[in-house]
Amino acid sequence: MLRPRSSNQETSTSVTNDMPFATAQSAPLHFFAADVSAFDGHVRQWGWPAFRAGQVRDWVYNKLISDPSAMTNLSKLDRQRLTERVIFDRSTIAARQESSDGTEKLLLTWPNGANAETVMIPDGPRNTACVSSQVGCPVGCKFCASGLNGVKGNLSADQIVEQIFRLNQLLQPSGRRITNIVFMGMGEPLANYANVMAAVRIIHDPQCFNIGARKITISTVGVPSRMRELAEEELPLNLAISLHAPTEKLRRQLIPWAEHFALDDILDAARYYFDKTGREITLEYILLSGVNDQPEHARQLAKLCKTLRANVNLIRYNEVQGLPFTRPRAEDVVRFQDALREAGVNAHVRKSRGRDISAACGQLRREQVKAAEETEAGALAGVALPVIA
Repeated sequence: MLRPRSSNQETSTSVTNDMPFATAQSAPLHFFAADVSAFDGHVRQWGWPAFRAGQVRDWVYNKLISDPSAMTNLSKLDRQRLTERVIFDRSTIAARQESSDGTEKLLLTWPNGANAETVMIPDGPRNTACVSSQVGCPVGCKFCASGLNGVKGNLSADQIVEQIFRLNQLLQPSGRRITNIVFMGMGEPLANYANVMAAVRIIHDPQCFNIGARKITISTVGVPSRMRELAEEELPLNLAISLHAPTEKLRRQLIPWAEHFALDDILDAARYYFDKTGREITLEYILLSGVNDQPEHARQLAKLCKTLRANVNLIRYNEVQGLPFTRPRAEDVVRFQDALREAGVNAHVRKSRGRDISAACGQLRREQVKAAEETEAGALAGVALPVIA
């Protein structure tokens, strides 16, 4: 057994590839929660050669190997110590679905009971990860499956980063990688700001997943204070606002959380974001048949768009079992888009993906929760997280 030298022992001049013994053993480090600086700091604190940090990152982020025993350019002893000191991926894949169009959805579960969906959406050379930021969702959109059981809590930074790792493992056999990130999965990203931003910086770092900030989109229902804070991060991230209605009244009917933040304040924060970053705002608008897809809604939306630099992303609704909303007719979608374009608005219709699987956000998790309720005593009720001022 290798033991620490006492203070009166001579210092050996022999060279070894083994990591030196660390005299103090702290709690294991969660690798995906540590940015480059933090992990490098731990390596130095342990008395290991500085280059070990880069070697480990190369195995995990480039080779997608998270088992220290497989890191063959480390000695056997080093691998053993890494196993003892660092926790890598902790999730298990509880469910997996693959669409005929190539879209794949995973439901990940962690030892603490948290679970969340993550989706890989292929589109030519682009492979987009749709990432979750919370377990459930506090927003409670009337048409969405994510918030039907409330929000259980926030995902940690490492749980967010691990979603990208799992999807890259999924793509590895075909030689592909995640190229774009959208925080459009379960949860309100700006309600979990610290963890989301910590994850974004790790995902963006050239020594980690090396995904450019301009290829990362944060989608929010609209939290003005956090939108302004995001503008100060000095990262040219894309900001998308889940609008879904052109007026305050209709929006509050569809999105209960909207009562906390006035639409005018959200739009003012969006203008601030554009002024600070130069990044055009995307307004996401889910079309619900007979609810918000009529000509008068298009006119109202066009008027709103003239107040800021924005483009509109029209999304045809994916039905959720048990909810009263339906997918709009194709002719209504075309008419809506034409009305916006005639008014000078840059509007496009998002491709519908994963229609033959549980495509709607939160739907796969909801199915798993429902199954658990039928076999166990029932799922825990959602918890109330504070609304950001």
